Amino acid sequence: MHNFALAQNSIALTKDKVIRKNVLKQEKLENSRKKPKKAPGNNSGGVNIFKSEKLHSTVGAFLILLSLFALISSVSYLINYFSLRPDYRLTNTGVYELLIDPSITVNNWGGRLGGLLSNQLIKEGFGIGAFFLQFFLFILGVRLVLNKINFSLWRTLILCSVISVWLSLTMGFFFSKGDYSVLGGIFGVYGYQWLEGFMGRIGAGMLLIFILIVLLVFTVNLSLKALIPVRKEKPLPDNIVTDPWMRPQGKNNLKEDKYNTNEFVVDDVDNTWELTTPPFKQNDQKNDDFLETPFGNPPIGNEASNEIELTIEQPAKVLFDETNGTNNHVTHYTTDTPYDPTLDLASYIIPSIDLLEDFAEQVIKVNREEHEENKNRIVQTLGNYGIRIEKIKATVGPAVTLYEIIPAPGVRISKIKNLEDDIALSLSAMGIRIIAPIPGKGTIGIEVPNQNPENVSMKSIITSERFQSGKYDLPFGMGKTISNESFVADLTKMPHILMAGATGQGKSVGLNAIITSLLYKKHPAQVKFVMIDPKKVELTLYSKIERHFLAKLPDSDEAIITDTRKVVRTLNSLNIEMDTRYDLLKDAQVRNIKEYNNKFIARQLNPLQGHHFLPYIIVVIDEFADLIMTAGKEIEVPLTRLAQLARATGIHLIIATQRPSVNIITGSIKANFPARFAFRVISKIDSRTILDSSGAEQLIGRGDMLLSTGNDLIRLQCAFIDTHEIERITDFIGSQRGYPDAFYLPEYNDEESEAGELFDPSEHDEFFEDAARIIVAHQQGSTSLLQRKLKLGYNRAGRIIDQLEKAGIVGPFEGSKAREVRIANEFALEQFLRDMHLK
Repeated sequence: MHNFALAQNSIALTKDKVIRKNVLKQEKLENSRKKPKKAPGNNSGGVNIFKSEKLHSTVGAFLILLSLFALISSVSYLINYFSLRPDYRLTNTGVYELLIDPSITVNNWGGRLGGLLSNQLIKEGFGIGAFFLQFFLFILGVRLVLNKINFSLWRTLILCSVISVWLSLTMGFFFSKGDYSVLGGIFGVYGYQWLEGFMGRIGAGMLLIFILIVLLVFTVNLSLKALIPVRKEKPLPDNIVTDPWMRPQGKNNLKEDKYNTNEFVVDDVDNTWELTTPPFKQNDQKNDDFLETPFGNPPIGNEASNEIELTIEQPAKVLFDETNGTNNHVTHYTTDTPYDPTLDLASYIIPSIDLLEDFAEQVIKVNREEHEENKNRIVQTLGNYGIRIEKIKATVGPAVTLYEIIPAPGVRISKIKNLEDDIALSLSAMGIRIIAPIPGKGTIGIEVPNQNPENVSMKSIITSERFQSGKYDLPFGMGKTISNESFVADLTKMPHILMAGATGQGKSVGLNAIITSLLYKKHPAQVKFVMIDPKKVELTLYSKIERHFLAKLPDSDEAIITDTRKVVRTLNSLNIEMDTRYDLLKDAQVRNIKEYNNKFIARQLNPLQGHHFLPYIIVVIDEFADLIMTAGKEIEVPLTRLAQLARATGIHLIIATQRPSVNIITGSIKANFPARFAFRVISKIDSRTILDSSGAEQLIGRGDMLLSTGNDLIRLQCAFIDTHEIERITDFIGSQRGYPDAFYLPEYNDEESEAGELFDPSEHDEFFEDAARIIVAHQQGSTSLLQRKLKLGYNRAGRIIDQLEKAGIVGPFEGSKAREVRIANEFALEQFLRDMHLK
């Protein structure tokens, strides 16, 4: 026992020395990276010249033209050479005389300059290998013109140079003498002669073959592993531990093999500890996941913190499953063949994942020192209040780390819950959240934001195994959980989503993530979007896919709905569509849209009786508060009816708002939206409004959110998709052949559009005409305006406004906004009054 304790102390000392050594290395590296500040008066203008886009475009255009000129001249040189019309004067005349003497004529298409240039490149140079040098100049010019110079310049130059040299030597190998020696040039002929004298013809040939293999390996990823038989490795013995520093102290943790190791990798640069163990599974959780400490009262302070070891959970790995984005369609041969709705656009191609950016966050680096420090502070804070801890474990996510603790017997959970502010103070972190207890685990969770949060790319969600292999009807990926697992859900199971959060916390990005997921998974015949954007700027990018994925009213010019009156008409039109679909479900004797479409695909429903394939309709509203403020009940009533009844017919709602107050998110709306995504809010009241519990006010922002499905809260880091990524996706879809027009919703006749027919000219007020002229002159339909100009009371001015509305001069009431004036000028008003026999 004494020797074992000495060995443990020795290992601990060695570990401390290495950590100190790494810290010193990091400090030296940071100091070496610090550059001295420029003295005032330095001429930095010359440096900025080389960063100018105009200079890049000019140089790029010159290189493109130069490469094309050299290519044309070289082709002409070879044609003249092998057609027995070589320009012998190119080699017998001086360069100066060749360039300035107009009496010298050559057969080259590029004139004397082209003949001289091609002669130096081909005959006096690398032969046909010179074409690859011209190709490099062309590529470089194109990249400069397109302002995309972030490519490996030296790699491309080296590759083209090696190919030119290899091709020149190969031509010299086959045609070292005779007229065809021009294909290798002087370099190829004399270079091969030197190789032949140095290693013989066989050795020179083998060297050229080796260079060819190297080029294939580095250019087309040629693999030679298939030629070498691989022996299957045997698993390591049970008693071998890979890293003595991380050797567990428990007896049951000594077994580690090839598939279950507990190895840490120490990076000497940034001094972080990265786990390479497999992902943690909840159903395989055992008591050995925690490191135990003896019962009893632990010491208070740092001494207690050091006695409890921290087990860090390995973040889940992201599995990429590249898809080619093509659709395989079954050709219709007979009536027994299942109906395929995607044949209307059989050539449609799903967007490629290359259109999305990768933030390279797939491997989460675990900063061991940061988590050890957080663990010590948590244990110390709880110890100061007499709370004992038996076990602790950390699960590292992209932005937040979950510390799971098991308190000693006799400790009340409420006592730990009340220390939330004290723990936040000790950790000096914003967004501390305590889950007491964690549902289904019997532990207490403390969520602590990471010092260096990592972005979650939309590409990592789309390419994840969970998204690719999921069998959902409407799958969407929202982000990653606290254990770095991709969160993928089915919209048909939710069935409506309510998003809320303060301005700039990620609501619009969350909407884009859902829309993008469906665009990557569904055909235009299977899903349609009704997009409502009162802010007029968030969803306009999707107007490019109008003829593929969008739905609108028949008389609407734009598919992205921004006008409040059109929103009311659209929601009422969706109610008509819902009732029509229910009639179809009734006739087909099915309960929901999935059963109906399965029957129709199996050709069990007759199209002559009005049956047709029903696409899912997803209604996306980006700012719900603005609609409620301007239209109120006109919006709430049809929307509530859709939320209550539309699920079975395949109509789903996604609503986002930045004002989660009770007058915006009413009880009737909340009751029909069980799935709620809450981004960071300002107060606990807003959090309770959206989630029915607190917690959203403690989020850290930038995509950090909570999902409530009625049972428990799930913390997610929303996937980030930028505007230019959406532009690339919509451009790719919009460039393909689409339907003749957008998906038309049923027509809805607004009763207020016929209000002008109810106007009685004999009952108008004596100030009616004067009021009409004031309204048209100011282009403002306001009751207060009439009160000021005509010196009327509020009631009489209101009656005149109502008469003007019935006459069709002003529009209906729109909340806090002024009424719409429907007559452009006074001349049109006079003509309108004459037509109504008022003059």
